[in-house]
Amino acid sequence: MKNVYYFGKNKTEGEASMKYILGGKGANLAEMTKVGIPVPAGFTISTEVCKYYYDNNKQNPENLEQEVEENLKLLEAETGKKFGDENNPLLVSVRSGAASSMPGMMDTILNLGINSRAVESLAKSSNNPRFAWDAYRRFIQMYGSVVSGIEHIKFEHIIEEKKLEKGKKLDTEMTAEDWQEIVAAYKELYLIEKGAEFPEEAKKQLWGAIEAVIGSWNNERAIIYRRLNKIDENKVFGTAVNIQSMVFGNTGNESGTGVAFTRNPSTGEKKAYGEFLMNAQGEDVVAGIRTPRLLSELEKENKEIFDELMAVFKKLEDHYRDMQDVEFTIERGKLYILQTRNGKRTGLAAVKVAVDLVAEGMISEKEAINRVEAEMLNQLLHPRIDNKAKSSFKLIAKGLPASPGAVSGEVVFNAESAVEAAEEARKVILVRAETSPEDLAGMNAAMGILTARGGMTSHAAVVARGMGKCCVSGCEEIIVDENNLQIRIGGLTIGEGEVITLDGSTGEVFLGKVPTVEPEMSGDFGTLMGWANKIRKMGVRTNADTPKDAKTARDFGAEGIGLCRTEHMFFEEDRIFAVRQMIVADTVEQRQLALEKIFPMQKNDFKQLFEIMAGLPVKIRLLDPPLHEFLPKENEDIEKIAKEMEITVEKLNEKIDSLHEFNPMMGHRGCRLGITFPEIFEMQVKAIMTAAKEVGGGVVPEIMIPLVGEVREFSWLKERLAKIADQFGIKYEMGTMIEIPRAAITADEIAAEADFFSFGTNDLTQMTYGFSRDDAGKFLKDYAEKKIIPEDPFKSVDQKGVGKLMEMAIKLGRGVKPELHIGICGEQGGDPETIKFCQKIGLNYVSCSPYRVPIAILAAAQAETNQ
Repeated sequence: MKNVYYFGKNKTEGEASMKYILGGKGANLAEMTKVGIPVPAGFTISTEVCKYYYDNNKQNPENLEQEVEENLKLLEAETGKKFGDENNPLLVSVRSGAASSMPGMMDTILNLGINSRAVESLAKSSNNPRFAWDAYRRFIQMYGSVVSGIEHIKFEHIIEEKKLEKGKKLDTEMTAEDWQEIVAAYKELYLIEKGAEFPEEAKKQLWGAIEAVIGSWNNERAIIYRRLNKIDENKVFGTAVNIQSMVFGNTGNESGTGVAFTRNPSTGEKKAYGEFLMNAQGEDVVAGIRTPRLLSELEKENKEIFDELMAVFKKLEDHYRDMQDVEFTIERGKLYILQTRNGKRTGLAAVKVAVDLVAEGMISEKEAINRVEAEMLNQLLHPRIDNKAKSSFKLIAKGLPASPGAVSGEVVFNAESAVEAAEEARKVILVRAETSPEDLAGMNAAMGILTARGGMTSHAAVVARGMGKCCVSGCEEIIVDENNLQIRIGGLTIGEGEVITLDGSTGEVFLGKVPTVEPEMSGDFGTLMGWANKIRKMGVRTNADTPKDAKTARDFGAEGIGLCRTEHMFFEEDRIFAVRQMIVADTVEQRQLALEKIFPMQKNDFKQLFEIMAGLPVKIRLLDPPLHEFLPKENEDIEKIAKEMEITVEKLNEKIDSLHEFNPMMGHRGCRLGITFPEIFEMQVKAIMTAAKEVGGGVVPEIMIPLVGEVREFSWLKERLAKIADQFGIKYEMGTMIEIPRAAITADEIAAEADFFSFGTNDLTQMTYGFSRDDAGKFLKDYAEKKIIPEDPFKSVDQKGVGKLMEMAIKLGRGVKPELHIGICGEQGGDPETIKFCQKIGLNYVSCSPYRVPIAILAAAQAETNQ
């Protein structure tokens, strides 16, 4: 096995396509060398060595040391310097570099090879003792921290104390003698901390650094970064180690260092954007030790270097056909490029750069849609926190980023207060331990929702995303005291009426009103969506229960409604009384009287949806949740409602008690409710069909029976409901959700009766795993950290388990009806990875929250191009 690959003028063994072996950094260093970019020579230890190291009890391959020695000799020959030599020392950097970019997550060591004798010869040969001793102190500081594990702050304290003693503020004011004294203090610290002298031998330094960089693959921040960015370790494992001859930006005012993007990473504007410092090393720019200068100022400082840098930027963009993130160093007036990679960018910039590159003839439309991560579109669809302003505000807690956007408002603790505030034109944040369907009016009235409990698919999260409301859920740091109307976070108490800000894209909660930036829906966005719509084959519908949701989704390009949850309509103020009358009724006749009051309201709900969708399909799920959710829980509310309904508190309590269930999610709900109380479903079907007939225009309603697990449940209800639907003389479809494992296993039987299937993956996931989606957040984080599961299965479909049930249901269903129309309407329907899976297994469409429709459209196009 080859472990080490050289790059330099005399020999280059790698190229850009080898990123899984050389890591992104090593592959690009080799590629740049090949195309004539000025890159300091070096060599790369492959990612396979890192994998071997972890697979073999932290041992390196036997031949690694010999290969490193051979490549050091090549480097010595190219540079004319000798590694470990006291008179003409070769100094190197040792840097990490995985196949997937992980900026700042792993370790780097600069100036390696210097020691107490080499520093003297470096001072003499450079005629710059200050530079030499500065380089030595930087090396000790990096090596001591990265390799030997001494806290970085201890080195910083020594510098700060010395500056104070000398009456100096900036590093640039320090003299050679000052740095010499700091080197002595650093070595003393090392001796105290490690019980040994700081290593002088260059080879010992090198192997310590190599092992530390390989070890940094599994440091805490790298592990967290991979988890958050969904980097699959089965595909991308290990970091490469890049050993490169040093070039110095801190040799004087004719030297410098910088980091730049070939286009603006915030806006996508075609203009180089970056920062630089003269007489500095790279860490000074990124660490904020000194305030960097804007790249545009370099043109005034050194026009020749600036023009050369711009030419390099153009060459890199032309070669890689994408915006580049570049690190550079100027050593005594000569430009070197230390790294290039595809630049990280905002959603706004990603869209603009992709569209511009097509216009410039650099990439195709198909390539453009794959240049924008679908999730990035979230940033374009919701207000965003002003990042320049947020550092001035106190971050008080962090939860799950359940629904994106950024909002500020007064804290309120119940739905009634939120509604009252909205009527008074006050902006509020509804804070609850957890939400229930009863909070719907308050959630609608509030600017945003904050909950202490619940996951990414909890009630609060699902409803908030559907409404396009900002939501932070599962914020376990906060204690919600609804009795005393206050939140407690550590020693901080926030009362009703105080203002907080939620960032639904990060899960952050701030004290006070943080300024926001409105989304910019540029023409580039429309252009990109147009290309995606041309390419994709899979349909995209929306989950919508209100005219506002339906219109929003339609404007974003939804091709119909894949899920209308009728229970949300039941909570509206104009009908909740009649709903409760229906629930407490003792006879069928009493129940039907109450349903007759609800009927015209339901009919009007459906009419509005049919009109907005203008002939596009509308899939309406009949009542799903258990009846107890529509009844009050607090004594005060029970007394009030009993009085309104002219029944005794005892009778209402008896009804509430009779409906109580130990596990309501698996209880008397969905089709089970319809079988016990068929008149409820009959009223809903009558309302659907009446609305469709009144709207006309070829509306074909799709009636969906929920929670079917046995074909006879479906056929019993279908027989009754079809008698009503058939009376209207218009076409309709009647199908079911596949959300119980048994339904997937017996899908052939169900398909014989049903016109369509729709996967309800929220319930299918919780019933397959045996996880409660509202409680699983308490332990799923531990599961992810311990690599028991790759990620939360409620966010992205578990393809190995739930996915197999889906594939089984499709195969069985279409074995009976080859043209069976099948979609997905669970929350995962808006997840790009799930959408790719849905394309692969042959679904006709996905359905998602209105604000995720553009994300789903782009992901569906990407799935089509990447088959």
